Amino acid sequence: MEKYEIEPGIILVDKPSGISSFDVIRILRKTVGKELGIWKMGHAGTLDPRASGLMIIALGSATKKLSEYLKLPKEYKAEILFGVKTDTGDLDGKVIEQMGEGEMPKLSVEDVTTALSELIGEPELAVPVYSAIKRAGKPLYEYARAGQTVDKVVKKMGVSCAELVDFVFPKIKVKFAVASGTYIRSLAEELGRKLKVPATLAGLRRTSIAGWKVENAMKIENMREV
Repeated sequence: MEKYEIEPGIILVDKPSGISSFDVIRILRKTVGKELGIWKMGHAGTLDPRASGLMIIALGSATKKLSEYLKLPKEYKAEILFGVKTDTGDLDGKVIEQMGEGEMPKLSVEDVTTALSELIGEPELAVPVYSAIKRAGKPLYEYARAGQTVDKVVKKMGVSCAELVDFVFPKIKVKFAVASGTYIRSLAEELGRKLKVPATLAGLRRTSIAGWKVENAMKIENMREV
């Protein structure tokens, strides 16, 4: 396990798409935890089930250090789909707006690059309604699941890089470097607003946290060998 540790008890894990962040902890307890006799574990920063990529996991007494890792800057590779908007901000949600083929404007690389550059800084954006941020002591997703409407939560989101990586209309791939607490789903929707088309997050991979790279992380399928 040594090569995956960034300090004693703190390891890097590459979460695959399709499982929750807690599933990662559950699997670790059955593998690494069982081998080491450690059951207390936690993570520094949730990834949505559809998302994949780097997570920082603490084992045993090292969970006391998790707060040190929560606010670190992160990098992502995001796939954004134009022409569709959902209630969750990604493809897991209900479609609430959709453009037909003939309605879609023909966006150029220059259009998208310009709009991405306008995201850099500290834009004030609405937090997705399906998120863990709390309003009156309850996570927003609990209100959303119950069909209850609450006032939007708006916050500054730090963006230091928004670089177009690939353009195959109506999908693009973007590299984002962001401050902790930035919602890539919010950035995808804001990009759509700037281009006057609905947009949603179609895929997400966290590639780096404060310089630690996902390629140096432990993969779930290799955990039995640890």
